Amino acid sequence: MQTLAIKNKLASGLAVSPKYFVLVKSAKGASLKLADPMVTRAAIALMDMQAIVGGAASHWGGPSAFVEIVSALYGWVFYVANKKKQDWHTLFHLINDAGHCENGIYALKANYGLAGLSFCDLKGFRSIHSPLTGHGEAHIFPEGVYLSNGPLGSTLAQAEGLCLADRLQKSLRTTCVLISDGACMEGEVKEALASIAGLAQKGKMNPFVLIVSDNNTKLSGRIDQDSFSMHPTFESLPALGWQILNLHSAHQLSSCVDKIEEAILLAQSSPLKPVCIRAKTVKGYGIKGTEDAEHGGHGFPIKDPTKLASFLAELCGDKILPEELAKWQKELEKPVLKSKQVSGVKRVKVQAGISQALLAAGKRWPLVSISSDLQGSTGTMAFRREFPERSFEVGVAEANMISVAAGFSKQGFIPIVDTFTQFGVTKGALPLLMANLSGAPVIALFSHAGLQDAADGASHQSLTYLAQTASLPLTDVYCIASATEAFALLSQAIESFVESNKKHKIPRTKIFFFGRELFAESYLPASYTYKLGKSQVVFSHFENNYQKALSIVAAGSLLEAGVLAGKELAKQHWQVQVIHPSIINHPDMETISSCLRVTKNRLLTIEDHYLIGGMGSILLHQLMLKGITVDVHSLAVRSPFGRSAYKAAHLYKQEKLMAEDIVKAAKTKWN
Repeated sequence: MQTLAIKNKLASGLAVSPKYFVLVKSAKGASLKLADPMVTRAAIALMDMQAIVGGAASHWGGPSAFVEIVSALYGWVFYVANKKKQDWHTLFHLINDAGHCENGIYALKANYGLAGLSFCDLKGFRSIHSPLTGHGEAHIFPEGVYLSNGPLGSTLAQAEGLCLADRLQKSLRTTCVLISDGACMEGEVKEALASIAGLAQKGKMNPFVLIVSDNNTKLSGRIDQDSFSMHPTFESLPALGWQILNLHSAHQLSSCVDKIEEAILLAQSSPLKPVCIRAKTVKGYGIKGTEDAEHGGHGFPIKDPTKLASFLAELCGDKILPEELAKWQKELEKPVLKSKQVSGVKRVKVQAGISQALLAAGKRWPLVSISSDLQGSTGTMAFRREFPERSFEVGVAEANMISVAAGFSKQGFIPIVDTFTQFGVTKGALPLLMANLSGAPVIALFSHAGLQDAADGASHQSLTYLAQTASLPLTDVYCIASATEAFALLSQAIESFVESNKKHKIPRTKIFFFGRELFAESYLPASYTYKLGKSQVVFSHFENNYQKALSIVAAGSLLEAGVLAGKELAKQHWQVQVIHPSIINHPDMETISSCLRVTKNRLLTIEDHYLIGGMGSILLHQLMLKGITVDVHSLAVRSPFGRSAYKAAHLYKQEKLMAEDIVKAAKTKWN
């Protein structure tokens, strides 16, 4: 069968050689020029520091653990390709499922000059102007990324598909996949591990090599201490049909070369059995402080650029840092002008209110926290420290987290689940439905909603979160804009859960979406009383003789933009009402319709969600059903996918979701 003609856009690797290299001879006598691990780690550190200076977070521990493995894998593949005088990607698929380690691969490719990259290009890492996104994204950097990655375990099964397709096309290509031990906790990875081996035994797979970075360390600590050991999972692979090769010295370059050469040749000689290299790595390798840390230096440990010199000195040891990297380090030491904060406005994370509500309610009610490794980012950590006996870590497994919570719910507990929005609404979609179907409601805290996870890029930016949850039966979906609102509504949600049970009624599932960055602690006076299911009028401006009028409904993280726009329009003598909808899928028609009556039924909605299925769509439909005709304009995400940026504001500006865009849209439509 003739397949469709799809051009492979990956950059050629024929006859390439690293600029900074070490010479290694393989066990079979091959002489290889491999990218110098010291240079790769130094470049990772510089990229991370550059991102932090720009205002973003970045990863250090994971990529530093993979450096020697990646150097050996790419070096060996390029050696074979040059020897056979063929382009490397006609012979191999090199797929990275450890998306948080992509910066290490960018650094290696810059050393080779692959895909046109130079070390200077690395300076843009995670910025809105660079193709080097937080995690590898094929739609932005097709010359360097074949399959997009990011959410742990999301790419292994796609690589399985590549391998099956190669077999069907009678290609000789070998598939090699890099993955972390934490990712192997995901259900979709366990499915792929079984099906790859099972289909290989049926002769349906080309040679397949999986390389696992096994360091017993996840984002928040040691895997076996916080959740459970992965050792039995890896020990079960031979029974599934995998051949296991143990790499005990994963930071010794020659050992990595020998093991990768052995694995690839073994897989090619016996494609009926895929090969897994279980590489014992050290997360944060190269810096004693991160090697010893329980979290392995998951994020880059330095915030002050003036301390980078000593960090690099430890990495280099007795080697000399290349001049171009030393110059980059000096550039980073120059003072950076900080943007001025609005005076008089206290800014905190929404998570602060989440934390306070859980601590208070935990002393009164049978709350349990079931988490999947991101509790440090969602606001649940303080509860877990205060009530360790009621806190459970299921590992990097969001679907399992929600289903486990459903079990607690059936037994009389109030289960709290938490993760990033993208993982909660995708991997948790079916479990959320099944929890409600089983009469087992949960309270979900999903952070980093919309474009708020700016630096991690498209794979982590959930732009369909309302569309994916709003139609769930027996579920109330909220967008929270401030810590004060979070405290009030989460506290009320817990009380509501208790009261429903007292009346022998099944509570409704509550999903709270919120951002990552700093926001005003409150948009309303301290005397204001928040209520579940009620919208908030956060700004109102009336004039006796007005000609222009508008109600702005701004959801969650974009409320601040709505308020700023409302104030600017008020200065220009507009009648303005700015409403925070709060509850999304069952809009507060009483509050919103009363605002519309005094603004000539003119409505502008703004959200960091796609237009289809978002807050604006839901609200407009409900208004029409109520017989309320509105003159409407909506601002929402227009791009098909997100991308990396240091700050969410950079993405809001690109998507025309800033206060000035609201003002311009209003004046264009209603002037």
